[in-house]
Amino acid sequence: MADAERREPDMVSFRELARRLVADRVVESMTHQRISQLARTDPDFPPVVPVGRSKAVDYELARRYVRERKSRQGQRTDLRRKAADE
Repeated sequence: MADAERREPDMVSFRELARRLVADRVVESMTHQRISQLARTDPDFPPVVPVGRSKAVDYELARRYVRERKSRQGQRTDLRRKAADE
């Protein structure tokens, strides 16, 4: 890999990640709780590094993940399960 392509990871906490995603207008709103939930439940979420009692993630990888992620905002999963059972 060429030197120009290498970069140091910009590791940020979940709280800082949420703040920067909104400040950079990647998303309209985001909370650190939602970031934590995505990190726990989505296998495509970028690698998380424990830092003391906090967790950190590379900002550029997380930004790309959030930008490319398909949002299912407002989808009623409880109704979908009932319909599948019938």
